[in-house]
Amino acid sequence: MRGIDAQIDAFMNHAAIEQGLARNTLDAYGRDLTRYARFLVSRRSDPVRATPDLISIYLAMLLRDGLSPRSVERNLVVIRRLHTFLHAAGVARSDPTEDIPPPRRGRNLPKVLSIEEVEAILAAPDTGTPRGLRDAAMLETLYATGFRVSELVSLKMRDLKLDSAFARVMGKGGKEKAVPLSDIAVQRLSDYLDRGRRAILKERESEAVFVTNRGGGMTRQAFWVLLRKYARAAGVRRKLSPHTLRHSFATHLLQRGADLRVVQTLLGHSDISTTEIYTHVDPERLRHVIREIHPRGK
Repeated sequence: MRGIDAQIDAFMNHAAIEQGLARNTLDAYGRDLTRYARFLVSRRSDPVRATPDLISIYLAMLLRDGLSPRSVERNLVVIRRLHTFLHAAGVARSDPTEDIPPPRRGRNLPKVLSIEEVEAILAAPDTGTPRGLRDAAMLETLYATGFRVSELVSLKMRDLKLDSAFARVMGKGGKEKAVPLSDIAVQRLSDYLDRGRRAILKERESEAVFVTNRGGGMTRQAFWVLLRKYARAAGVRRKLSPHTLRHSFATHLLQRGADLRVVQTLLGHSDISTTEIYTHVDPERLRHVIREIHPRGK
């Protein structure tokens, strides 16, 4: 395993330093490549000597072991990047993954709330309490910006520019972006900063915008608990994900005529194909467009 470990370590260092991948992504890469390395060792091979047939056998084994096609595709992406790196670095003579197709799978659409459901959730916090002011500001900011939950909870006071209605955030890969805030998000944030945050901190100091009773910043896990609580209070019974409001933000903008490139910028996607998944529309909306816009729709 020593040679394999050195090859994987070199790739991981490249991914961390040259590509600036997030810690969570690097951890996932490490887990996938450790499993791949064990398989290669069991077949008396390594990344330099791996063949397309051997890699195909490995992918089939993952499917047989119960991994979803999406997870197997993610493994192939990581394996492909490892071999591309080794080939470019001159360690391997060729890239054995060049002609290996990804496993076929259906495209999963993101779970999206209706506008009415979002409005009910946003109205659920009790803004007569400091924590309710905080929660209302968090929910409104998330829906107004399309931030990832990790970006929302990592907001620092210096990142808010309420006078100009902008928030600055560090996205994936260390890319900074400035996102405009809606008027109601600015109002919710102002109310929270004026009447909620100080009461929660109780004279303690914190750089975080959204704080807890202990004086620290809000965590992703804690926010997820709050979102589920307010969804239940709003009567939203369907299963939510941590990115539900982000997905809803993107879909609602596109449904109301926003340009796909604008939404791509707001979400911080490096590839527009990632944003295109939000361009799905329901059949009823399609029928409405045909009836109202098509020259022979009526």
